[in-house]
Amino acid sequence: MRKTNQSLLALISFLLIASPLAACGSGGTTPGGTANDPLTVEPNGNATVTPFQPATLTPTPQTITFWISPTLPEVLRASILSIEQLDGRSIEIVNDPDLARIRVEPEAEVNLSSWVYALVAPFPTIPDGLTFDLLQAQWSDDTSGSILVSSADAESLAAILGSPGDQALTRVDDSSIVDRAWEKTDTLGLVAFDELEPRWKVLQVDGISPLSKDFIPDTYPLIVRYGLSGDPAWVAALEPMVEWPSSNRDPERMTVVVMTGVTALARGTAWLMDVSGETYPGRDIGHWLRDADFAHISHEVSFTYECPIPDPYDPSLRFCSAPRHIALLEDVGVDIVELTGNHNLDYGAQAYRNSLDMYRERGWEYYGGGENYADASQPVLIEHNGNRIALVGCNAAGPPYALATSTTPGAMPCTTGQSLADTTRLRDEGYLVIFTYQWTEAYMSYPLPQQTAGFRLPVDAGAVIVQGSQAHQPQGFEFYKDGFIHHGPGNLFFDQMWSLETRQEFVDRHIFYDGRHISTELLTAVLEEFGRPRPMTTSERATFLDAIFSVSSW
Repeated sequence: MRKTNQSLLALISFLLIASPLAACGSGGTTPGGTANDPLTVEPNGNATVTPFQPATLTPTPQTITFWISPTLPEVLRASILSIEQLDGRSIEIVNDPDLARIRVEPEAEVNLSSWVYALVAPFPTIPDGLTFDLLQAQWSDDTSGSILVSSADAESLAAILGSPGDQALTRVDDSSIVDRAWEKTDTLGLVAFDELEPRWKVLQVDGISPLSKDFIPDTYPLIVRYGLSGDPAWVAALEPMVEWPSSNRDPERMTVVVMTGVTALARGTAWLMDVSGETYPGRDIGHWLRDADFAHISHEVSFTYECPIPDPYDPSLRFCSAPRHIALLEDVGVDIVELTGNHNLDYGAQAYRNSLDMYRERGWEYYGGGENYADASQPVLIEHNGNRIALVGCNAAGPPYALATSTTPGAMPCTTGQSLADTTRLRDEGYLVIFTYQWTEAYMSYPLPQQTAGFRLPVDAGAVIVQGSQAHQPQGFEFYKDGFIHHGPGNLFFDQMWSLETRQEFVDRHIFYDGRHISTELLTAVLEEFGRPRPMTTSERATFLDAIFSVSSW
């Protein structure tokens, strides 16, 4: 029995060694099987044939297929294309989403970036917004053609607005959309927030504007979300590698500067403050200034303890402010004081210097005037959220006694050309320059004949915004080259109640984003009670804007 088992084991050993060799031959076999059938030993000691199952080897994929939606914003596309490998495998871009392991698309299974869109119209548009339902109705209208949009944005926005009507949209290149809109001023447009420019008016949707500092994305309907869809394992592997901005509207890249017109806390306005409280004039519009990152005010008179008790009917044109009245400027959140006005020396150099001390004590910046010519020529420089902004100003109207000299205080004179030279220098240093003039006063909505040419000079020198701070009556606008010109916002806090025109006023809210001036909002008010502005009603605002737009250079 032992000999039999030894013989059997020898046979098995031989076959196990010989079977691979036989597989190299042509058709060698073992009893009861093929050359590839291994043998096993049954418990009874008999050798049997067990069918051999060769291992199934799945080839390791060499590439991972991506499909990138053509609607993807360029900054997001560039980021995806910069990824060359995923888990050691190369990435292949395919044209058919059905052939892709991963799809990069709007409204995806895993959203990574929220793209804010703005509903826009040409700047001289009177309505301030519309409802989302009305926008959707126009979007789906088969005949209107009233919405301008780029082809890529149209496809993205369809994810939230639905399929557009056959003739609802006019598709244009991004570079020409605002020019096309201005050809027909009742046209709407839809553009990405970071592509805004000042010739657009940003309209509210359901009462919400993306220009608002208290903007809450979850409440705003015009947001397209981009992300990844497809094989969950590969999406999870790719997600941490995607270096996208969370949005194209980053509040940490935005700066809001509010510019105002004439303020003189004197005469009737000072009387109102004594009667109703020092902060009373700012009751209704103070939040417009407080909500800004930087609030500008052009205070044209100096503070002095010698200032007499105010009389609203005093015919004198010699102005001053009582020091206690600075509480109004504190309350509305002033940050920057313009001193180009021609009444700051009405009570002498010492009152002027005392006022500068009061501004400095409060940490306020000032420009357009100062202790002497050298001080008056200094701009205000702002660096905020990545935006570099400079304010430069000068007095072109005089009189000579109101202007600074090398040894005496006063307003910065325009006659030396220093302010324009500084504008060019600051532009070259990367600043966005706001240039303000104290021009010759004119009680009209049209600019004076020389005013148009004069206000274009700072734009030629490099300014992005030019404002006339002299106007007691609001004046019109102009877009010149790459500059926004406002010839005069009108009064802010002053007592000129003798005409509707001197009671009407603008407060200009300028928005800067990522190193550009992207938009200006026009806030409108009416003076009451010798110096308390209140927001205009809807009908008052429509009538006012229509009148000012009609005299503007468009």
